[in-house]
Amino acid sequence: MQHRMKTHMMTKEKIEDLLNRTATCSIATLNTDGTPYVTPMHHIYHNGFIYMHGLPKGTKVDNIKANPRVSITAYEMDSLLLDPSGKACDTNTKYESVILSGMATLVTDVDCKQEVLMEIVKKYTPHLSDTILLENMVRGTAVIQVQILDMTGKYYD
Repeated sequence: MQHRMKTHMMTKEKIEDLLNRTATCSIATLNTDGTPYVTPMHHIYHNGFIYMHGLPKGTKVDNIKANPRVSITAYEMDSLLLDPSGKACDTNTKYESVILSGMATLVTDVDCKQEVLMEIVKKYTPHLSDTILLENMVRGTAVIQVQILDMTGKYYD
């Protein structure tokens, strides 16, 4: 285990708070040739899962169908911590980050998709949270659910 994971590990509550307040995360999937494919995404942390949404076709969706194992990272950089004596190599960063691994699936249940998409609307466009999402839009949107298998968070301040 890295030294900072021992000394700067975030609690589950702090991890959940970071996942709830960050605007974006990056999801890593595997291409068929084994190379990683990383996509920045909007996300929500809801009922113990990570959810994302997007177009129903593309590399990310194809990769998840072929291999559901994914990794996700979300982080927030607060500021640079400059070395008082001006040493560039001793500059550090005040931050919080979460890294998780999990199994991704495409949600097919329309009611679940509707619920998740409404939670996404509440997070990103709360002024539209009373909007009714049309069923054809819900059906035509891919919703990715990630079952979290392992999750760690660390901070530095």
